[in-house]
Amino acid sequence: MKENEVQRYVEDLPRHVGEDVTVKGWLYNRRSSGKVRFVQLRDGTGLVQGVASKKDVPAEDFERMDRVPQESSVIARGTVREDRRAPGGVELGIRSFEVVQEAEDYPITKKDHGIGFLMDHRHLWLRSRKPWAILRIRHEVIRAIRRFFDERGFICLDTPVFTPAACEGTSTLFQVDYFGEPAYLTQSGQLYAEAGAMALGKVYCFGPTFRAEKSKTRRHLTEFWMVEPEVAYADLDDVMDLAESFLSAVVAQVLRERKEELEVLERDTTVLSRVKPPFPRLRYDEALALLEKKGLAVPWGEDFGAPQETALGEAFDRPVMVHRYPARAKAFYMKEDPENPDRSLCVDVLAPEGYGELIGGSEREDDAEALDRRIDAFGLPREAFGWYLDLRRYGSVPHGGFGLGLERTVAWLTGTGHIRETIPFPRMLHKIYP
Repeated sequence: MKENEVQRYVEDLPRHVGEDVTVKGWLYNRRSSGKVRFVQLRDGTGLVQGVASKKDVPAEDFERMDRVPQESSVIARGTVREDRRAPGGVELGIRSFEVVQEAEDYPITKKDHGIGFLMDHRHLWLRSRKPWAILRIRHEVIRAIRRFFDERGFICLDTPVFTPAACEGTSTLFQVDYFGEPAYLTQSGQLYAEAGAMALGKVYCFGPTFRAEKSKTRRHLTEFWMVEPEVAYADLDDVMDLAESFLSAVVAQVLRERKEELEVLERDTTVLSRVKPPFPRLRYDEALALLEKKGLAVPWGEDFGAPQETALGEAFDRPVMVHRYPARAKAFYMKEDPENPDRSLCVDVLAPEGYGELIGGSEREDDAEALDRRIDAFGLPREAFGWYLDLRRYGSVPHGGFGLGLERTVAWLTGTGHIRETIPFPRMLHKIYP
C-alpha cells in the first residue's frame, strides 16, 4: 500500500463520494469508446464501473486497459463519483490502473455454457454474478440462523461427524473404516443435540450432514448443512411455534439485508414477503384429502414424495405445516401420539413454489421402554444406542426439535432451480470434482 493510500471495498464506496480511494480486485469486463475506457471491477463485495479519460491517466495505463484480459487481478486508484445510473449509485474516476497478474484466457465467457461445463469449472464459476449473489444470500441465512437462536438463549453444541449408527435410516449411510471398526458419516446431529438439551436446556447444532442417496433430483445432495435446535420440556406445539417464528425471522432478515443480491437474481419476492406467522397447519389426514382433490392421492400410511409436497406447498401463500403423520412412515425416535398411537407427534414444513420440505421436526420419545421397542422394530443395533437410552433413564422429560436443510432453504429464497447452486462445491451422485 502506498503512503496515504486508502483502500476501500466496493460495497462501501457510496459512503465515500468525492474521496480518493484505491480499489483492489479483478477485471470483470471492459469496453472502449474513443478517448474513454470503461472497466468493471469486482472485489468480492460488489461490482463498480471505473471510467478513465485519456488525458487523466498515464499513457501506459490507458493502453493497458485496452488489452488486459478478463479476471486479471488489478488495482485501480481514483475518485468516487456519484452516478445514479450505475450499480450502487457511484462510479470510479480512474487516475491509475495497475495489473497485479495478467490472467490467461478465461474459460467462462459471455456465451452460454452448459451446466456440466460450469460445474466442472465451479472454482471459477463462483466469480460470476449469479453464484456471487446466491452465496452471499447463503451467508445471510447462516447469520440469521445464528442470530435467531443466540438471541433466544440457545447454546451452540458441536456434534460429531463420525457416528456409530444411523439416525435417519440405514440405507443412506456412508460407511468408513474407523481404526478397524465400522463408523458412519453423520446423517444428523439430533441425537447428540438431545443429550445437549438435557444438559443445557435449549441447544442447536449446525454443521455438515451426509446421505448416501442415489438420487439425481434437483432437491438432493450427498453432503449438505443442517441446523437442528433441541429444547427440553418442549411438546409438538412448542416445536411448531418455534419453527414458524424461526423461518419467518430468517426470511425477514434476507429480505432486509440482501436486496441487491435478490435483484441480481431477479427474484420475485412477493411470496417471501408473506412469510409471517401464522402458517397454515394441516393434520396428515387433511393433507391427504387435499391431495386427493388435486388428483395426487396417496395411500394412508405413506409419506409424501416430491409431487405431493409440491402440490401442498402451492396450495398456500406461505409455508404450510403438516403434522401427525403415521408412525410407520417416520423415524424411530418420534413420540407416538397418545390419543392416536398409530400417529407420530411430528411436523414437516413445506415451502411454497414447489421447493418441498424445509423443516422436519417432532416431539421425541421420552420413555425408555417405548424407545427400546422402537429401536427393535426398526432393526437398529441396540449396542449403538445405549447412551441414547440413558437419556430416558436419568431425568427424562418431554422434549423436541427440528432440522432445517440450509441448501434447500437457500434454493427457495433465491428462486434457484437446482440445489447444486446453493453450496460452493456441491457433492452429488457421481460428482466429487472439483
